[in-house]
Amino acid sequence: MAEDGSPVAPGVGASVAALMQEVLAAIPAGCTWLFPVTGEDGCVVDWTVAATTDQVPDIHRRGVRRVGSRLSELYPSMVGGPLWSLYEQVLAEGSPGRLEDFEYEQKTAGVVAYSRFAVTVHPVLGGLLVWWQRSDENERRLANTELLGSLGWSEYDLVTGRSDWSPGMYRIFERDPALGPLPRAEQGAAMLADDRGIAETAWQTLDSGGRSDVTVRFRFGAMVKHLRILSDVARDAAGAPLKIYAVVQDVTARESSRTELQRLSDRLHNREMTALAEHRLAAQLQNMIQPVPRETIALHGLEAMVGYLPAESAVRVGGDWYHAETLPGGAVVLAVGDVAGHGLQAASGMAHLRFALVAWLSIGIRDPGALLAHLNRLSLQLRLTGTAVVGWFDPERRELTWARAGHLPPLLCRAETSTELPLPTGLLLGAHGGAAYEVVTTPLETGDVVLFYTDGLVERRREGTSHLLRQVKENLSAAAAEPGDRVLPRLRTLLQAPNPDDDTCLLAVRVLP
Repeated sequence: MAEDGSPVAPGVGASVAALMQEVLAAIPAGCTWLFPVTGEDGCVVDWTVAATTDQVPDIHRRGVRRVGSRLSELYPSMVGGPLWSLYEQVLAEGSPGRLEDFEYEQKTAGVVAYSRFAVTVHPVLGGLLVWWQRSDENERRLANTELLGSLGWSEYDLVTGRSDWSPGMYRIFERDPALGPLPRAEQGAAMLADDRGIAETAWQTLDSGGRSDVTVRFRFGAMVKHLRILSDVARDAAGAPLKIYAVVQDVTARESSRTELQRLSDRLHNREMTALAEHRLAAQLQNMIQPVPRETIALHGLEAMVGYLPAESAVRVGGDWYHAETLPGGAVVLAVGDVAGHGLQAASGMAHLRFALVAWLSIGIRDPGALLAHLNRLSLQLRLTGTAVVGWFDPERRELTWARAGHLPPLLCRAETSTELPLPTGLLLGAHGGAAYEVVTTPLETGDVVLFYTDGLVERRREGTSHLLRQVKENLSAAAAEPGDRVLPRLRTLLQAPNPDDDTCLLAVRVLP
């Protein structure tokens, strides 16, 4: 027995076992230290759990309670199997071993019947240090995510020329996985000639150190697919590019009258899924459509930070959205919006408005008032309402030209003093077909911070809006007092409190010298 009364495996000192337990308890991964139990003939007849992590429980949701127990008692069906044999082999040979696809079957109610693991075994201090990772759950999550969002990812090694594709990529490109990734030359040949200029722009963006986000068309037989490609480059310490990572989404459905989101909505209604399941799906779609970068992002003349705070209530997924992009010519578009309602309908509306804004920007529409007018007419067609603010930053003139549709005005912090920008007129989206949107221009200076946000930041059921807005202004001023490169990270930290009932979307920009 150890000093604290816990059992110790035979042959293991209490201090060693206690030290191992302390180390493993701090590791956020599946790991266990096993010690062999031998019979009278000296052969291994069982294994004792001498120490184990408590952060990643086993399939029975047991943590350190397993310490002192034998594997034959904990996992009877494992005895004599391939992993059991691997344990004996590693102990006998003294060399590490690995089992990529260990399948474990459990017949106890309340436990997943079949599980698959990748297991690594190392000989340590007379016992075995075992690391395990659930591979079936990870693969299931990836497969379901890719299928649900029509997504795939690829990795291209610029040094070796090797490409790796996820299963979703083969599905998108309608290619047999046995053939491997489609060669890049054939990818280029499948792209429509009219879109090759977009691809060239994407390469230039990557070459300049930016992240590329473009939508291009590919022909597969008689069918044309619209593929959104988000890509960035991994570089070495000297700045030389090594790999290109890309996430591809088949967005062909958004170009047709019936989008994939609507089909998912129909499927939910046909199967009479619960409201909770619908909202969880909406949250997944929301994350797929507009992922939120963890780090600050560089725009022309600006440093930007995006924040998304989901509502504390699991069934209150909203329709908040943002867009921030440097467009050809150097101007920067900044926008946030909020579709009324919650759940899949709000997420679907959010996707329609955001994709439509990107489309209108791609054909050269720049005026914020005109963009809001287009969004208003689309909202009427979709029978939804919402608010939005769209801004246009000119890096040369240091001017923000913007308009709003029923949305709260942005906050401007200058010299550590935060104020609301003057409020131009503009009805909320979907309220009236003839609504006009006043456009105003705000001069900006180096070091200015502008915060765009949705109403979840300053509206609570139990707290007054004026009180919350005052707190936000104080936090904005406090963040602006930090050194330049710490302003936006500090602001993200100060604005981390989620709304119990509504999502919050933040887009903050700092004017660079």
